[in-house]
Amino acid sequence: MPTEVERQFHEAMLDIYRRAKAEAGYNATRFLGMVSERGGLETARYLLHAPTVSEGYAALWERKRLDLTVEAMILQPEWQDLFSDDERRIAVNRLREYGYSGSLPDVAPA
Repeated sequence: MPTEVERQFHEAMLDIYRRAKAEAGYNATRFLGMVSERGGLETARYLLHAPTVSEGYAALWERKRLDLTVEAMILQPEWQDLFSDDERRIAVNRLREYGYSGSLPDVAPA
């Protein structure tokens, strides 16, 4: 049974799908399917641990909207307890590698 914060995170994952479509013109149908099938938290962890960035991440990078990625979302303070330091480090490093211009939290090196 998901906790309240996990349910809220799931809704936030659906919201970034809607925002990517409305604000960046990107229809992330695979992402939506994953969230619907696996749930928001499991989808986020799956994408974080993938060896390469997803097609959706690349599409949002091309549109200069990395703020709409799972990586940017999990770094928001309200979700920090859902993710390990390693997962947060992966997100920060990936965003830095792709030139994210938003603020990033300090994370200890691995």
